Amino acid sequence: MRRYPSPHASTISFGPGPLSPAIKGLIGANVVMFLLQTLLPALTLWLGLVPAVVVEGLRVWQLATYMFLHANIAHLLFNMLALWMFGTELERIWGTRYFVKFYFVTGVGAAILTVLFSTLPFGFGEQLQQAIVIGASGAIYGLLLAFGLYFPDRHILFALIFPIPAKYFVMIIGAIAFYSSLGPSGGVASATHLGGLVVGYVYLRGARFRPGAEVKYRYLKWKMSRVRRKFDVHSGGRANDWNRRIH
Repeated sequence: MRRYPSPHASTISFGPGPLSPAIKGLIGANVVMFLLQTLLPALTLWLGLVPAVVVEGLRVWQLATYMFLHANIAHLLFNMLALWMFGTELERIWGTRYFVKFYFVTGVGAAILTVLFSTLPFGFGEQLQQAIVIGASGAIYGLLLAFGLYFPDRHILFALIFPIPAKYFVMIIGAIAFYSSLGPSGGVASATHLGGLVVGYVYLRGARFRPGAEVKYRYLKWKMSRVRRKFDVHSGGRANDWNRRIH
């Protein structure tokens, strides 16, 4: 399981610096897709996430393609700004390969949870079934959760005014997403946001949810202990070697 490095500073600053490779590629892909959306509006219906369609086994690719579509320029700019601000430092820590993997796991995972939410016998479930969900927010919320775990005391401007530690910022937006997903309106986007937070947390804490890995670890530990007993190996030497180790 990965260890979270403690933050070196809690000062407030704007932006993490130059674009890292994965961030640059993701922003480029989102911008290209937005331009294609503008020219071909039918792409939104074809690539946007429609839970009812996915449940029927049709257009399962929507679980991934919805992340590269946006409703308008403001939606695109906000998500890409958040991707840059919260994703750049994570990519530097993780490396590009792990960062891209985490991005898609949280984005697709958020879509799967959104589809599952749509099957629930409640008002917001029915609302989700025929909705068209688009945007990178599921993966962005996963990155925000990771940022809060890695840099819990790094200050973030809440509502661009009030500086609060990242750990509390994540708690607040998580609570807002959860509450909004239960409401009769606004639950479409909030369900995906909540899904990104949940998937991100489970993925980062994944060692606790992998019993096979734990069993393998216990078996290897038992095997090593058995070998030590067989050869009478102790920390510092054999049991009858005490006098020779005194200097």
